Amino acid sequence: MPPLLARIKNIMLEPRAEWPLIATEQGSALRVLLGYVAILAAIPAMAGFIGSTFIGTSVSIGTFHDPIWLGVFKAVLSYLFSFAIVCLTALAIDLMAPFFGAQRHFINALKLAAYSFTPVWLIGIVLMFPNSRFFTLLGIYALRLLWTGVHPLMGAPRHQVLRYSIAIAIVAFVIVFAMALIQAVIVYYGSALR
Repeated sequence: MPPLLARIKNIMLEPRAEWPLIATEQGSALRVLLGYVAILAAIPAMAGFIGSTFIGTSVSIGTFHDPIWLGVFKAVLSYLFSFAIVCLTALAIDLMAPFFGAQRHFINALKLAAYSFTPVWLIGIVLMFPNSRFFTLLGIYALRLLWTGVHPLMGAPRHQVLRYSIAIAIVAFVIVFAMALIQAVIVYYGSALR
């Protein structure tokens, strides 16, 4: 099995065993971003493009079918914002670490953010079918991955893991919400320019 598929399978099915392995891996931020985020973040971007351009109703601007250029614009924007969300979440994880007795380590924070978003990206395939978007709620499994990864990657004491995980989840939600608003504004003004 290719390493990427093995990582996805292991993080989704056996996170308690996979996180300690991830913690010991030597690697750079670039490796995590290009070798993992770049590939998985393409799933919801491409599915959203197909869904809004060729299959069904576009939620963001309310037209039946988006023009191709607008669909491409939204897909690229969504894809790039995935990187921003992961990096900002990692920065928040790293900055909050001392408040929860954890160790600051940006690369591990980046790994925690990137691999925790795995179910969100995988379930993004449903964006291809606009009437099935409610299935994106299954991405909530990301919270379990986050919770199981906080101790091995950030060294948080066991009694602080839940509090730290909740704080990370709240900050990540705010980041995702803010990025969605920014993206909506950009798409709105981008579509108005045609």
